[in-house]
Amino acid sequence: MDIKSLATEMDGIIGKGAIVDAVKQFFAEDATTSDYNGLATTDKQQMVEKMEGFAGAIAQVNGITHHHTIVDGNVSASEFTFDFNMKDDSKIYWHEIIRRVWNNDGKVVEEEYFNAQ
Repeated sequence: MDIKSLATEMDGIIGKGAIVDAVKQFFAEDATTSDYNGLATTDKQQMVEKMEGFAGAIAQVNGITHHHTIVDGNVSASEFTFDFNMKDDSKIYWHEIIRRVWNNDGKVVEEEYFNAQ
């Protein structure tokens, strides 16, 4: 599997705002996630539901910027800035590193988010 190509493709989908689609396409069924706020998911379905809820709460996308992606073996790290206005009138501005571990089938089995502020 060419992890660099897969990570680049996934990041391109995320950069277009299709976060749910990226999870559906690239996550393994048993993929786990964790973020710097202590939230975790234990499988693909939980992550799809989490991202659908999140995407549904966005009123306006002000910007999604993909800065860099690095790959070492079966691990990738992508740097993004997300800027959203939410339907509850709050604002989200995240600058984060998304670390992914990929399996031999080219699917994400672990994703972790780090605050890069």
